[in-house]
Amino acid sequence: MPIKSFQGARVQRKRVIPKKLLVADIMCHTLVVFKPEQSIHEVMSQFIKNRISGGPVVDDKGHLIGVISEADCMKEISDSRYFNMPILDKSVEHFMTKNVDTIDASLSVFEAADLFSKTSRRRFPVMQNNRLVGQISRKDVVVAAINMKSQTWGTK
Repeated sequence: MPIKSFQGARVQRKRVIPKKLLVADIMCHTLVVFKPEQSIHEVMSQFIKNRISGGPVVDDKGHLIGVISEADCMKEISDSRYFNMPILDKSVEHFMTKNVDTIDASLSVFEAADLFSKTSRRRFPVMQNNRLVGQISRKDVVVAAINMKSQTWGTK
């Protein structure tokens, strides 16, 4: 006697193509921003208070004009010791990096990883339509990579 199959007709599953993971999806939206006229003392205090190592510098209209980091503050600390003077109350404008490398919010996480691998930058300000909308760090990209499912890994 032949054996019957009780499985029934197999359902054809449609392959779901996952959405591309973008910089806008993983970036930090809440930023600590600095003004060019702020003192370097204020900046260092904000670094400690907010547990950050840098941030964007914006003008009164919110346009990105630079980036200030702990490395920039080291210049002031080093100079104060060299000249045997206390840390002066110079403004951020004197120490910030003015030629800022930015990243577009519409780039994929893989494109962001490629940019990070080609530079020594630890973070990039994120721009959308020439406006500062966030910041992405190397850590953000690493966390996103760990959280990606295997089927989304190769999606471009």
